[in-house]
Amino acid sequence: MPENDIRAWLADRPEIQSITVGLCDINGAFRGKRIPVSQAGKLIGGQMRMPLSGSSVDIWGRDVEESELVFASGDGDGICELTERGIMAVPWLDEPAAFAQIWLRTEDGTPLFSDARHALAAVLARYRRAGLTPVVAMELEFYLVDPAATPPGPVPNPVTGQPVDQVNVLSVDELDAFSGFLNAVYAAADIQAIPADAAISENAPGQFEVNLRHSDDALRAADDAVLFKRAVRGVARKRGLAATFMAKPFGHTSGSGLHMHFSVLDADGRNIFDDGGGQGTDSLRHAVGGCLDAMQDCTLIFAPHQNSYRRLRPAAHAPVAVTWGYENRMAAIRIPGGDPKARRIEHRVAGADANPYLVMAAILGAALDGIERRAKPPAPLTGDKLPGDAPRLPVDWSSAIARFGASEALGAIFDPRLQRLITQCKRQELMRFLENIPAFEYQTYLDTA
Repeated sequence: MPENDIRAWLADRPEIQSITVGLCDINGAFRGKRIPVSQAGKLIGGQMRMPLSGSSVDIWGRDVEESELVFASGDGDGICELTERGIMAVPWLDEPAAFAQIWLRTEDGTPLFSDARHALAAVLARYRRAGLTPVVAMELEFYLVDPAATPPGPVPNPVTGQPVDQVNVLSVDELDAFSGFLNAVYAAADIQAIPADAAISENAPGQFEVNLRHSDDALRAADDAVLFKRAVRGVARKRGLAATFMAKPFGHTSGSGLHMHFSVLDADGRNIFDDGGGQGTDSLRHAVGGCLDAMQDCTLIFAPHQNSYRRLRPAAHAPVAVTWGYENRMAAIRIPGGDPKARRIEHRVAGADANPYLVMAAILGAALDGIERRAKPPAPLTGDKLPGDAPRLPVDWSSAIARFGASEALGAIFDPRLQRLITQCKRQELMRFLENIPAFEYQTYLDTA
């Protein structure tokens, strides 16, 4: 949004008295500050500053102690730069307010290596140099949760008041029952120019999926995903509900995924995956091969938290092995059917708790690497029986952290400094979990072990 348009937008809305300025950190959480509208000129003019380390705090908002951005460098500031969306209204707060997403540059104008949005931008620059344009879309699953329940559980049906406790996949009645919430989500998405598309009732009680429409601006598509998550949570709070994108909020029901669809256009706008039939081109298979080759090393990006690994288990509608297949939702990578002109890849590994910028960077970076070196995937999976030689994803958080941190191959996708910082962050988070013993362990072992 041009500077004059932003100033005119604010002038037309005198009721807005404050702007929340937010940076998406490596965990996908927004960090920032709230400023009065009178200070908007500093933000618009690139004069606002924020600690560089704010891009890479841990999930609780604590400094990553080993990070080179904290003690080793004096914890300096960077320059806040508005994203292309500019300033947008926030419709779910009690008072009129606005939100501005920013990303960070260093003092000399260099993109900050630890800013997840810049990590994706670097991958997209490689596509531009190759004369290629990815077209992407994301599907996000989430649960509506009763904020007053202990332990947490799905919200009651707003029409009947009865617990939503039955699996009712693709239920139209459940969509109707929650139409007020969903309508408010779509209205908020429209206000913030988020291209929300179809919504479905998912595999578990109180679970929904909303698709975001395809875009040839992958950076904006990732913005759409992080802003959509924020909007869903905000709308839920306003209605006395809670929404969670945890990968596995309930042990006995389905996890929530973040599935990414993508195709790639050449300089003439042709889909390089389209062979006119159902199998796709060699370029499609090379891209699949690249994604498969990087999948184990990138599992930490797709499953970044302790809770994430409750979702990645057999017979749980989530991938556990490095596989691909045509129209097969049991595989980690699915090639959907339909019109060959829209031939695309669906990457199904990431949980809804993952950072969309890093997920997109990992997938698109691996796909481009596969295309450039003509990677060859194994035979596609048919049915749900995994080949005995199919590599498995890391089964726990500690293994995924170790694999990600030790990977030399990821240097083709991520800045090694970012790779090191993510590893440091996740090791710090892991140590805190290990220091806190869940009540169930005491119940099980205190008098029996």
